[in-house]
Amino acid sequence: MNISKLTSIILSAGLAMTFVGCGNKQEAVIVTPESTPTSHSIIESTTPSGTYFSEMTGLPISTELQEQRPIAVMVDCEQVALPSYGLAEADVVYDLRNSMINDYVTRFMALYKDYNSVPQIGSIRSTRPTNVWLAGEWNAIICHDGTDPEADELIQHDFAQQHLSGCFSRLSNGKATEFTEYILSGDVDSAISSYGLDKNYNQYKLDGNHFNFVKYNTSLNVSSFKDANSITLPFSHNGTTLAYNTETKSYDLSMYGEIHKDAEDDKILTFTNVLLISCDYHEITIHNIQYHIVDNGGDGYYITNGKAEPITWKKGGENEITHYYDASGNDLQMNRGKTYINLVPSDTWNELSIQ
Repeated sequence: MNISKLTSIILSAGLAMTFVGCGNKQEAVIVTPESTPTSHSIIESTTPSGTYFSEMTGLPISTELQEQRPIAVMVDCEQVALPSYGLAEADVVYDLRNSMINDYVTRFMALYKDYNSVPQIGSIRSTRPTNVWLAGEWNAIICHDGTDPEADELIQHDFAQQHLSGCFSRLSNGKATEFTEYILSGDVDSAISSYGLDKNYNQYKLDGNHFNFVKYNTSLNVSSFKDANSITLPFSHNGTTLAYNTETKSYDLSMYGEIHKDAEDDKILTFTNVLLISCDYHEITIHNIQYHIVDNGGDGYYITNGKAEPITWKKGGENEITHYYDASGNDLQMNRGKTYINLVPSDTWNELSIQ
């Protein structure tokens, strides 16, 4: 089901819904680059023996993982659910609003290729339509604990129906039951076997690359980009910020005034690449659900090495990969490493601050 069709179903069912579009969208608080940086070649060099370049990070990982589907794990961002487990080991982390309650709190969707190497992931929460579409791009198995009615309809379609819900480990942590489900190492493989899912990529894997990485062991030339040492996102409930760490050359994420650290190993949630994209959305007030319109396109920023470049993005439909383009309209070149993607509601884009 595409996004337009889902909208039609919701309207025909008589559900209350509001639409927010680009409208009078203003520019974010940043001066755009005056010239385009020189791009490196993306010709691959030889990987170390027994490895290949990960499709998610561009870094060498074991060839034993090459055909294995990633998992896309719904992880709670609400303060009462913290601390989180295993997010620092994720390859790609999406962060987006999916609810109208709790002052529009966001939720993570963390993608892992080598998920069995992570001892604990969570806590696990429910999924939304936006997450189904985005996970489908990667042919990922969504790991969640329930859905809303709209996502439940969408997840029955072929490209998304292989998902895992409510079948992971329950751990006593002194919190309400909704915050006690975690993925432990071995849980996913056990569930895949029990439910007869495809562990390896299947016919719904899309052709093409999500990211165009620079040549291995090189770094993108960002000399013409503008400074991006601190980022403040327009999410008042979470208070989400990113700060450039000059030692690690990555962006440390903070929420609720504290750096986000994993509970089990104290690792900081940090990223080589940050993609911020302006995105329209729908609200379904009867269910207090918000979902983003991801089958169109818009403006954005690519941020790396303490610098920012304006970009554009486009996703032609639910069965297409999101593509990113630099200021000249060419395929965006990115550094190799972990990536954070935030879908910023278009009507709050002018509140985004990059300094």
